[in-house]
Amino acid sequence: MTGHETWTALYTLWRREIMRIARIWSQTLVPPAITMTLYFLIFGKLIGARIGQMDGIAYIDFIVPGLIMMSVITNSYGNIVSSFFGAKFGKHVEEMLVSPMPSWVILAGYVGGAVTRGLAVGTIVLFIAMFFTEVRLANPLVTLSSVVLAAIVFSFAGFINATFARKFDDVAIIPAFVLTPLTYLGGVFYSISLLPELWRNVSYANPILYMVNAFRYGVLGVSDIPLAVAYAVMIAFAVLLGGFSLWLLHTGRGLRS
Repeated sequence: MTGHETWTALYTLWRREIMRIARIWSQTLVPPAITMTLYFLIFGKLIGARIGQMDGIAYIDFIVPGLIMMSVITNSYGNIVSSFFGAKFGKHVEEMLVSPMPSWVILAGYVGGAVTRGLAVGTIVLFIAMFFTEVRLANPLVTLSSVVLAAIVFSFAGFINATFARKFDDVAIIPAFVLTPLTYLGGVFYSISLLPELWRNVSYANPILYMVNAFRYGVLGVSDIPLAVAYAVMIAFAVLLGGFSLWLLHTGRGLRS
């Protein structure tokens, strides 16, 4: 394929994903908005008023970055795992594999769509947060880069899940039993400084902890994790999962019947 044909193919895949998100907006964009509104009402206003402050910051302000990051992670993951598994189930992937498209174009097209949905939902949640508290950005560059990196990492993770899934039930297992616990235990609602030393050390094995804290630093200027360490972990996961995803796609492992 020529360079022009490659970029045309990439744009076509990405555009198809965006059209899919827009076509079923009542499933892709509205539910996260409603869920996050409830989080702000219950945890931010009702419970937060009793908690007071966390690390010297009003509790509702403290959880805003975590809730935004949680929505970005879950929606980036959920978009690609459902979309790619649907393509695999409908045998569309086999058509792409025998086409002249490079493997990285196929992967980038699906990941691009997942990242777009994650950022779109994150923007919606950010807008909702403005009704409950004054949102500020201490470091816009850190805010944007950390949220994009997190979306990319979990887009790759969703792709891997979709690749190995054999039935629709397999698509739901990882989000329910792995992604959700990691998200809730990733410092979204609390500072890990409150944990006993044992559980604080266990928390360091959770990649979402680094993503939430990097994003919280970008928004509020505070973090439980050194910023350089957070970025190192996010980039390492992006490279590792991205390379594995590309290898799966290139070899057709779990894709060819």
